[in-house]
Amino acid sequence: MLLSIWNKFKQGITIWSITLPGIAVLALVIFFRLNGSLQFIEWVTLDSFLRLRPSEPIDERVVIVGINEEDIGRIRNYPIPDHEIAKLLRTLQKYKPRVIGLDIVRDIPVEPGHAELVAAFKDIKNLIAVEKVIPVAIKPPPDLPSEQIGFVDVLSDDDGKVRRALLGTNRPENNKKYAFSLPLRLAETYLKVEGIKLSNGIRDRDAMQFGSTELPRFFSNSGGYVGTDDFGVQLLLNYRNDRERFRTLSLKDINDIETGKGNPNLLRDAFGGRIVLIGVTAPSIKDFIDTYAIANLQPPGKIYGVEFHAHVVSQIVSAVLDGRPVLKTWLLGWEYLWIVSWGVLAIYLGRLTQSPLKNLVYIAVASLGLVGIAYTFIIKGWWIPVAPALLVLVINGTIILSTFYQYDRFLRSQIEIRQYTIERTFTVIHNGPLQTLAKILRHVQDQDLEQNQLLEDLKNLNYEIREVGEYLKLEALDREESLRLGNGLILDLKLPIRSLFYEVYSHTLQRNFPCFKTLKVKAYSFAPLEGQYLSIEQKRELCQFLEEVLCNVGKHAKGVTRLSAAGKQNKGWYTLSIKDNGAGIDSCYEGQGTKQCLNIARKLRGKFQRKSLEEKGTLCELTWPITSKNWILARIRRNTNLI
Repeated sequence: MLLSIWNKFKQGITIWSITLPGIAVLALVIFFRLNGSLQFIEWVTLDSFLRLRPSEPIDERVVIVGINEEDIGRIRNYPIPDHEIAKLLRTLQKYKPRVIGLDIVRDIPVEPGHAELVAAFKDIKNLIAVEKVIPVAIKPPPDLPSEQIGFVDVLSDDDGKVRRALLGTNRPENNKKYAFSLPLRLAETYLKVEGIKLSNGIRDRDAMQFGSTELPRFFSNSGGYVGTDDFGVQLLLNYRNDRERFRTLSLKDINDIETGKGNPNLLRDAFGGRIVLIGVTAPSIKDFIDTYAIANLQPPGKIYGVEFHAHVVSQIVSAVLDGRPVLKTWLLGWEYLWIVSWGVLAIYLGRLTQSPLKNLVYIAVASLGLVGIAYTFIIKGWWIPVAPALLVLVINGTIILSTFYQYDRFLRSQIEIRQYTIERTFTVIHNGPLQTLAKILRHVQDQDLEQNQLLEDLKNLNYEIREVGEYLKLEALDREESLRLGNGLILDLKLPIRSLFYEVYSHTLQRNFPCFKTLKVKAYSFAPLEGQYLSIEQKRELCQFLEEVLCNVGKHAKGVTRLSAAGKQNKGWYTLSIKDNGAGIDSCYEGQGTKQCLNIARKLRGKFQRKSLEEKGTLCELTWPITSKNWILARIRRNTNLI
């Protein structure tokens, strides 16, 4: 019963050693997410998923007219004079675009041609000019109605990347007046022709809605954001992803066609019924927006400001007319339930498998599954918290893997220690009381032992058994570096191995074995072996080997008259051999003593042989390398010290 209770207690310790660290990791990840420490990781994850999406076709509804370095060089002036802009607007209007957005600030005249530009502004009713409202206001061109003005302010995150678009906000100088962005004005004008008007949202009255499509508003803690200023109406950006996202023409391309160097139908096809955005695409002007959400950018991680506005208007129009996904996020409660679920899954897998290798495989599969699910959600327009979920899954999996690894190592070491203790105890008993018992049994079988002698031998056996028990208790408590021989002699294993061999040899031959009584010649010669080549445990087992072999001679080598024991070094090997001229052995029989010798040879990474000699007798020989200590016994010794 006590054993059953102890096993249940150990099992409970194992379970809680997995569960408690997992819960702690889960709590820490949630804490770090709540205080914003994981924002950067979640932003990078979002950018990576967006960049890895399948390529999309060019949005044919949006065309960019980019004033590039060649155009600026031809005009030989910057800012671009009002005359050139007015001329461009008149040219574009001929091809009947649905709406034109001028992403060039014109709050002050840039001569020559300012009067021409003012006239163009008045004549072209589908033109949207720009202003800036934050942080420093830049006024729009004068005399334009408010519905033909949109701001071009951009919101960047703390890492400098742009992932949100500001669609509308109160003007800082007058909170009662509301301003709309250039992309929203362009989308509003374009969709009005389709009979789709801008209105307030239904589910969220502060959101914007075109027809039945409500644009999901960005909140302070949407997705991976924490405590971000959500003033006005903001929208998470779902950039178009392809090498060529919009058709782009330069000012030179348009002038060439106008002067008869190209086919006018190209401009009619390019601009007719479309959204046209005019802006600067010259690297020297440095009108860049930073983003890593688009693949194959040149320069890397940057798009021109005019293209940024093209992405925003394209996102709105494509969502309304084509159902293209707009990025949405879950409510906070669902996000944290999702994170907790993956953390619990890691803990459950650890308790289910209880195997380091299986747990590693399951965590790897679960991680791939999580990434795959998150990627699928991004394709469908949902940004879910993949980074925190992956963190709790991988960290919990790693902790559980480490826990199981350490637990597995501990169990293996305990098994090794127990096995070693059993072998060591058996050897002490085998070389002592069991040898005495074998002698008594042989005499009883031969019926050549008187009753008084039998009683005396049994008393001696009883004494030996008790003495062995006391020795093992003391050794377990004191961890003495000693060895008890079968005759009760205690050897100090710190002595040189040569001296130990001599002690074992001389004292074992004094034991009362029948075959020792016929010995005439006893010879020994043990070559010295430096202490650094043998550990205490190796010395112990070598002495036990010598004692075991000598005891076998005393019990089985009938008619033996000559016994020799020798230890020799030769080319990095040491050979311990015992040779007698007794009755010999049965080469097919493998008793416990032989198994013990083979086990010692295995631990020493050496070899053992026992064979009958041609003339007469038996040779037992143990050979092992002396270049370094045996690593297995060294490890057993370290584990023994843990008991």
